[in-house]
Amino acid sequence: MPSWYPKGYFVQNTNFDFFNYAGLHRSVLLYTTPISYIDDITITTDVDRDIGLVNYQIFIQGSEHFQLEVFLLDEDGRAVAQGTGGQGQLQVPRAHLWWPYLMHEHPAYLYSLEVRLTAQTADGPVSDFYTLPVGIRTVAVTESQFLINGKPFYFHGVNKHEDADIRGKGFDWPLLVKDFNLLRWLGANAFRTSHYPYAEEVMQLCDRYGIVVIDESPGVGIALAQSLSNMSLQHHLEVMEEMVRRDKNHPAVVMWSVANEPASSLKPAGYYFKTLIAHTKALDPSRPVTFVTKSSYEADLGVPYVDVICVNSYYSWYHDYGHMEVIQLQLATQFENWYRTYQKPIIQSEYGAETIAGFHQDPPLMFSEEYQKGLLEQYHLVLDQKRKEYVVGELIWNFADFMTDQSPQRAIGNRKGIFTRQRQPKSAAFLLRERYWKLANETWHHQSAVKPQCVGNSPFTF
Repeated sequence: MPSWYPKGYFVQNTNFDFFNYAGLHRSVLLYTTPISYIDDITITTDVDRDIGLVNYQIFIQGSEHFQLEVFLLDEDGRAVAQGTGGQGQLQVPRAHLWWPYLMHEHPAYLYSLEVRLTAQTADGPVSDFYTLPVGIRTVAVTESQFLINGKPFYFHGVNKHEDADIRGKGFDWPLLVKDFNLLRWLGANAFRTSHYPYAEEVMQLCDRYGIVVIDESPGVGIALAQSLSNMSLQHHLEVMEEMVRRDKNHPAVVMWSVANEPASSLKPAGYYFKTLIAHTKALDPSRPVTFVTKSSYEADLGVPYVDVICVNSYYSWYHDYGHMEVIQLQLATQFENWYRTYQKPIIQSEYGAETIAGFHQDPPLMFSEEYQKGLLEQYHLVLDQKRKEYVVGELIWNFADFMTDQSPQRAIGNRKGIFTRQRQPKSAAFLLRERYWKLANETWHHQSAVKPQCVGNSPFTF
């Protein structure tokens, strides 16, 4: 009612469930370049038996008269391949492949691509130099599997947010190192950058630790028909161009997500997502593309165009409050309906329950640690059945509690984290740790005759 507020009073309302921090979240760096310089590099990789193939394309600004030398160095600094010119293929015999964390004895192997430019200008010769980490790996999708280097990969990981209680969304190296230590402790091999591209330093650590990434655009809050307009679509296409240009060379990035929980059952969504996904695939034909849906299988108009179906569901949380006994039936039905309709691999991209650390109830009640743990256990019973068929991943919502706008539904932010906002574990963190290490050991055993052990605080010993 107008009389309730002062004249000119305005509050920004958003259609997403995380705090919209203002200000600069990351460092801003200014740098100079020579008159002629290396503007961009695109790397794609493949494997032919034991030969690694590194395809490169280099873009130069400021001169049409230049020479390029390209060297690929191993982790010891030895040149294993070299080439010349702005485009070509380097062949690496007995290549070390980039493997995800817990999938190989030596995960996350990185080569270094050195590019040396000499350009002729009116002022004489000019040189430039750039080094790019390169991981040799392949990604493929079948109707029931997600393959990395030709081997089935199962996502067992988390969703995250760039959020903490001191710096908010501001980049913080100690916090980032802490989070990666917790991911490794947890036995997580993957996360989704919900719901925006994360800082470049995050992606670089993922490359070096072998943490697989579903890289998501800031396509969140697409809730109304006007959000699917041609103007919105044009902007979304530009956003995907920027995101692919920035993150295309990260071996950790195995799939693009163009949006989170859009109104994909509305009539314009079919054309919108058909166009958006086709554009993203044209930008990068080497990776599958998805978006994360909460629509029903019979109404979703965008899912026909994705490579992997990512589904969010919160059984016994946002409905059937407290009735965990219905989760198994509802979740199994969800998976069966999606797969019967599309015959595509499925990831349970969000599931979870709000939990106040230190709240305990027996029998389990909502918001207690026991309820979160019990809800996860019900999901896991179904996931263990369906991962033998066509489910290729599970990502808990959320890694840690995070701030949101104020509302009667949010007790100082979203409390669905398995860690608190200060990164202290709730009971569910120990449940997931036991599960994820068990999954890792099963995956390793499937690929090797050596079965790893899980001993004390050092699981996965060789």
